Amino acid sequence: MSESFPQHLSPHPAVPAFDEQPLFDAVPERARWRYKPRRASRLWRSKAVRAGVVITLLALSGLVILALVREQTGTHGFLVGLGLATLPVPLLAAAFRWLDRVEPGPWRNLLFAFAWGAFAAALVAIIANSFATRWIATATADPASADTLGATVIAPVVEESAKAAAILLIFIFRRRDFTGIVDGVVVAGFTATGFAFTENILYLGNAFGEDQEIGTSGLASVTAATFFVRVVMSPFAHPLFTVLTGIGFGIAALAARRQRFRRIALPLLGLALAMGMHALWNGSASLFGPFGFYAVYGAFMVPVFGLLTWLTIWTRQRELRTISTELPAYAAAGWLTADEPRALSSMRARTMARDIARRTHGPAAAHAVSEYERFATTLAFLRHRAHRGTAGPDFMEREQELLHHLWQRKEVASPALSYAARATGRVWTPPPHRDYGGYNPYRS
Repeated sequence: MSESFPQHLSPHPAVPAFDEQPLFDAVPERARWRYKPRRASRLWRSKAVRAGVVITLLALSGLVILALVREQTGTHGFLVGLGLATLPVPLLAAAFRWLDRVEPGPWRNLLFAFAWGAFAAALVAIIANSFATRWIATATADPASADTLGATVIAPVVEESAKAAAILLIFIFRRRDFTGIVDGVVVAGFTATGFAFTENILYLGNAFGEDQEIGTSGLASVTAATFFVRVVMSPFAHPLFTVLTGIGFGIAALAARRQRFRRIALPLLGLALAMGMHALWNGSASLFGPFGFYAVYGAFMVPVFGLLTWLTIWTRQRELRTISTELPAYAAAGWLTADEPRALSSMRARTMARDIARRTHGPAAAHAVSEYERFATTLAFLRHRAHRGTAGPDFMEREQELLHHLWQRKEVASPALSYAARATGRVWTPPPHRDYGGYNPYRS
């Protein structure tokens, strides 16, 4: 007995037929578009009131935390710490943004994550950690043990929870931008990079103040040693902890709506693992002796970092395979040319298509190709989620809207992508001309 399913729940949803002048009856009015072209000049365009509140709260948090850090380090220490702490930020941000090249999330989400980590999470951490350490010292009358307990137990719980709040907020309020593991890793990475930035200002500023008191300078100084440990050896420490939370949220994003336990348990599991790794890192010296830090660094942190890096890159390659698997259905229906799915599943071909459009027609054409690539990628992931039964009841409306955006840019983007597919070897081309006695087997 056959059973009919709604299209968004079907394991193989049908592709709308292409028409030279499609009507797009299912596309909502412009004000309700879910997928809007993102322009650099309009990065912060959103709901004005909500954006204003968020920016104001983050700015106030930033003023307070920076004032507290300057009070502890002094003005000169603060400036030195600020300069040195800034050095790893562009490298870490570029690395996480590189991971997100297949379907880049909006910059506003990443800037929010960085600001939350640098200001809100750091403010919560410095207040809560100080309060907890003082309370333990008063209760036990043992300040040394209180510092050890605070660093090993209290700090990991407080700091990872504060950073996880940014991931949770984006997961809830920017759900359409949070679709998988890579998104979780990138958001977590930016949040932790911001947190480490503020923390490094504090540690480096205090180290500089200590050098000023004892009169040391150069490579033998406390500042140089602190810089080497925190910026050179372990700039990825905080991102590595928080990425575990991000992976938990990323896997939860792939779960179907009916899998509520999985959507709740996985982020909590990721958070627990982040706290555990953070605690191991902070307590390495006290748990394993004077060389415990180096033992944990070499035997645990570096292998885990390599494993998570491999997992993230493998996930990105899997996203490209999803594009090459899902988009041919739209090529068969006439929405795309046969070459476009191959080009869109290659980062090299996508970059070349934008460059070709820029050289041929100018920056506006390159921007149109970039938007076309993003909309096509989102369309592929949407169809993939429909196969998994996680697309939601508005699948057809969202699909129509994305097809509408592709159709608007097709005239510019399609030739550039087709050319890039052939130029990068993504499409088989016949060998050089040979004499076949008047017969060319490669001519249709």
